[in-house]
Amino acid sequence: MAIDGIPELESERVADVLRDDIMSGRRAPGSRLIERDIAAELQVSRLPVREAIKVLVADGIVVARPRSGATVREFSPQDLQDFAEVREAIETLAFTLATERLDDVGLALLESLVTQETNAAAMGDGEAARQASAGFHLAAVRLSKNTMLIELAASLVTRLRWLFGQHDDVVGMAATHRRILDAVRARDVELVRRLIPEHLAEGRAVAHERMFGSSVRRD
Repeated sequence: MAIDGIPELESERVADVLRDDIMSGRRAPGSRLIERDIAAELQVSRLPVREAIKVLVADGIVVARPRSGATVREFSPQDLQDFAEVREAIETLAFTLATERLDDVGLALLESLVTQETNAAAMGDGEAARQASAGFHLAAVRLSKNTMLIELAASLVTRLRWLFGQHDDVVGMAATHRRILDAVRARDVELVRRLIPEHLAEGRAVAHERMFGSSVRRD
């Protein structure tokens, strides 16, 4: 399949590179995405870059304006609060449903991800630990077996990972995920409902301090 004569995989590759750059902070909020510069850097024509930018606009992490061009999105404290509230609702429901519905295969998947995260954190591989951490949350959504919830989470996943996935305390995060996994394994729904908001509140405080230079009150 092609987009205007350009192989789809090429535009997807460019989108993946730019998305990784944004998620890692290599392209800072407010920075411009100049098509000709990106095309030269990635050794592609400008058309797949243009298509990739459209994808990132749809992801919600790039803003395109008629005269100023595309820039990496800047979030306000209110944006962060709004996303945190939505994330808490989605993930608390996802983990609750997963606790009630998962089978041995699903439990083994969560165990594998937490083990990967723990091992990577112990070895000081922050990037691998953060990837496994994100995988743990995404797996819980899939294991909820609720199609509407899965579709809703998919529409927000890039923004949520960017806002809340850049934590530095990977060892502490892995330990928290281990506690959540233990509660899921015990089918302790009430404990899961308490642990998830507490866990996400910590992530929100870290994100607020990283983005705006001050902590936020944890409700």
